[in-house]
Amino acid sequence: MRSVFTPRPEYTSGPLTLDRSKRVRKVFWLIVAYIFLLIIEGALRKWVVPRLSNPLLIIRDPVLILIYFMAFRAGVFPRNGFVMSLAVIGFLSVVLSIYVLGDYVTSLPLWITVIYGFRSNFFHLPLIFLMANVFDEGDVKRIGWWILLGMIPMGLLMVAQFQASPDSFINGTAGMVEGAEQLTAGGGKIRPAGTFSFISGPIFYCTASAAFLLYGILSRGTYRIWILIPSGIALVVAAGVSGSRACVVSVLLVVATVLVIFIVRPQAVNQYGRLLLIGIIAIFVISRLPVFKEGVDVLSERFVASAEAEETGMMRGLLARTTEGFTESLTNIDKFPAGGWGLGIGTNVGAHFLVGGPAFILSENEWTRVLYESGPILGLAFLLWRTILTFRVGYLSLVALRRGSTLPILLFSSAFFVLLNGQFGQPTSLGFAVVLTGLCLASMQKTKQDAEALSENDAIARGPAPRPIPRSSPFASRLHDPPPQTDQTNGVVDR
Repeated sequence: MRSVFTPRPEYTSGPLTLDRSKRVRKVFWLIVAYIFLLIIEGALRKWVVPRLSNPLLIIRDPVLILIYFMAFRAGVFPRNGFVMSLAVIGFLSVVLSIYVLGDYVTSLPLWITVIYGFRSNFFHLPLIFLMANVFDEGDVKRIGWWILLGMIPMGLLMVAQFQASPDSFINGTAGMVEGAEQLTAGGGKIRPAGTFSFISGPIFYCTASAAFLLYGILSRGTYRIWILIPSGIALVVAAGVSGSRACVVSVLLVVATVLVIFIVRPQAVNQYGRLLLIGIIAIFVISRLPVFKEGVDVLSERFVASAEAEETGMMRGLLARTTEGFTESLTNIDKFPAGGWGLGIGTNVGAHFLVGGPAFILSENEWTRVLYESGPILGLAFLLWRTILTFRVGYLSLVALRRGSTLPILLFSSAFFVLLNGQFGQPTSLGFAVVLTGLCLASMQKTKQDAEALSENDAIARGPAPRPIPRSSPFASRLHDPPPQTDQTNGVVDR
């Protein structure tokens, strides 16, 4: 970790250090606020203040600016190769975008589009490394507890949205646009978005909940059984009524990570009986729910219809759809303009200022959008940056697994795809890419008590320090060294 990411500073006594520690705590709570706003952002835009839906799209940005400011003051802002190279790519992309768009777009739409494009591609990503500097493993576990607790009302809300009519208030879209509805799942049902603006939110939230749920099951004493069972039931029901194949596949991918844990470190899984008990209880309860059966039927129809439409097998169709996100852009690399068409053009917000409404002007495919916006040189540099970071975090997660920590690999399984190929132009996808990857890195940072125990164990393993070899014999020391000073006096003779 230290070779790539800036280590968390150590604090000593003194007023200056105490003030610095307070600043770090402020950064900590601001990041917690960032995560909280990510979860309730859609609820604010849909139900609380729908008239402010467009400004609330970037509600986390002022918080992020304050986080960076306080992090600089506290001396914990990351200064590693990833952040520095990202800054260079971002700066060159902005300059090139202004040059390319300057002859076609007036000043105000140009600046708004380019700034939003910079915000989507670059501005939020340093928070990944900042979270690793401020959070530790204990903090990540506490955040996971709240995510599991929130999964219960999230599942209930998704069930209510699934059962309600598509035009009901609970299924309204952000901004309450007339005639706009959520995506349909079939059978007259919509894909419930929970507290988010779009179905992508529940997909990422369910995968994060699955990671913490499995960690709580596989590790003794982390989370109580009273929160694991209801959150597990809520997770399975939410995935069942989601109407989203991506949600089901993403959760199953996290579950499949348990096999990796068994293979790499079998002794880390010491709660197999507990896992079996919770699974039996969850399956018994869930199988009795009519809404779950209805949701599974809708999902099955979607899987079958998709396989028939693509004239291929179900699994082969999903695999082809996944790989297409990478191959489509790379096979057409020669068709992208050398300087790109400008940052932000491929986002819905950029399209709103350029053509008067939200639309995918370039492509819904993330890698294609990046290459269209920044060109094959800077675009590939940014995509390579994301790819290297993904593999680096995955490697560190495996190292942590070999050392006995299962939480990083579980969080990595929920974060790697959105980091690698998630639509950063969509604020929810960008937010979860940052938060999940940041939590993954932070879960590798041991708490102070664990670090002290590890140091003590290392000291015991090394044994007592060897006695130093004398540089001279005792006789030579008495002959050449000055006489020792004593506290004995000779009374008045010394006066």
